[in-house]
Parts: sequence; C-alpha cells; structure tokens
Amino acid sequence: MKLLAFDTSTENLSVAVTDGSRTWQHTGPGAALSSTTLIPSILDLLAQAGLKLGELDALVFGRGPGSFTGLRTACSVAQGLALGAKLPVLPLDTLLAVAEEARFQRAGDLGTGRQQLTALLDARMDEMYVQRFMLENGLWTAQAACTLIRPENLQLTPADTFLAGNVFGVYAERLPAWPASVQCVTALPTATAMLRLAPALLAAGQGVDAEQALPLYIRDKVALTTEERAKVKADAALAARG
Repeated sequence: MKLLAFDTSTENLSVAVTDGSRTWQHTGPGAALSSTTLIPSILDLLAQAGLKLGELDALVFGRGPGSFTGLRTACSVAQGLALGAKLPVLPLDTLLAVAEEARFQRAGDLGTGRQQLTALLDARMDEMYVQRFMLENGLWTAQAACTLIRPENLQLTPADTFLAGNVFGVYAERLPAWPASVQCVTALPTATAMLRLAPALLAAGQGVDAEQALPLYIRDKVALTTEERAKVKADAALAARG
C-alpha cells in the first residue's frame, strides 16, 4: 500500500511515507511547533518518494491522546489533505503506536508469541496516559481503554512482561517498583510504527471519511480558535491542490 503517516502528539514530530516497498521518514520538533513544519515535511517526503497525494491509498495520523495542540494540528492537516485528495483516513491510537514501536525495537523479545505490554506516555501535569495491550500472533489487542493516572498509581498485573513509553526518566522517583522480570522500553509513537500497523487496520475497516477523522482527548478538549482552525485547514487544502 502507498501510505502517508504522521504523529504530532508528543515533543517529537514523526512523518513517514511508503510506496509499498520503500519508506521515507522525517523527525523534528513536535506538539505546538508542528503547526508550521508538518505540511512542509509531508510535501518534502512525498517529493522524495516521487508520489502525489492522489496516488496514496490512505492517510494515517496519530489521533491521541497527547498534546492538545499537536492533536488538533494533525487532525486538521489529515482532514484537509484527505478532502483535497479524496482519500480515506486512519486515525490511529498513539499508545498502540508506542506498543508497536517497542515491539520493533525489541523484536528478539517481543516476537510473535503471546506477550502483555503496558504503554505509558507522559501527559504532563504530573499524570500519564496508560493502556495495556496483548501481542499474539503478531497482532495487538487493547485489553482496556486508555486512562489517565498519576505515576504512583500505576498497577501492573502478573501477566505484564513489558513497559513501554517515555515516562521512565521524568517520573523515576514516583513510579512504583516492578518485578525484575518486567522489561522497560523507551519508545514514542512513530510514523513508521503506524505504517506497519495500518494495512491490517485498514483491511479491518477502520479507515474513515475525512470528516469523521477526529482526535482522541482523554482530558477535557481545548478547542482551536476559529482563526487557527481556518488557517490550518486552508494550508492543508492548498498543499492538497499542489
């Protein structure tokens, strides 16, 4: 499949394009800073790949949870580009992308066997996002919905074998101790992880029309101003026409 994926939910901007055989990727400052760099990064990677937006099979974006500004930017850009190019959109959970990135990093340990992994992302304000996944036969299944907790309230189950995310340094003094058998993997949601996940999710019917591609907020939603929303969508529509 020919796919474009991007994530701006954390402090890192991650963009990747695949033509089905090769992959081009870019990383840079994310969250609020991505509002000015995301579209140029997308256009640059498409040019490197020799692809036009209309030639893609779908757009994939990290829907959250994560930085409010980053999520709003990613969603608006995905909607604008997909509308202009008439493409389906796959909104992909950022914590699932964390789990997949950890699997890729630790392929020797997280292979095709049955493994349980808890994904953890820093939510700032002394809290973190938590979601547990099961890996079986190479496929991830969410064991529960994403929740928002304080670091000291993390509870593991006997089945947990991996923790993955970006909280181990910032909350080192507050995270509870865990058994030596539990392995930690520092990982962020990446666009390349999303590209690996996307074909199966699209085949399962999880692609949506551009208008239905929405962010996932765990905290209360903070809306874009009318001017901010109009500018992001206008920029995306212009890029789609180009």
